[in-house]
Amino acid sequence: MKESDELEKQIKKAAEALKKAKKENTTLRDEVDSLWAMMDEITKSDIENWSSILEDIEKDVLVRSLMVTKKKALA
Repeated sequence: MKESDELEKQIKKAAEALKKAKKENTTLRDEVDSLWAMMDEITKSDIENWSSILEDIEKDVLVRSLMVTKKKALA
């Protein structure tokens, strides 16, 4: 086998490997984009949930402080 034939064979093999790597890269980039979108949704949901919990705590504190004020006024 000639040296040029061997080099052509290696070039074709490298070109196939490059094509496969580019395809895999595209797939992985799509997966990363999907995961970031999912993380954004989870973060948004967490913020909404924690905001709701904080509002409930604030209401509870207000009610308790009013109860204490009322008890002192009655005493």
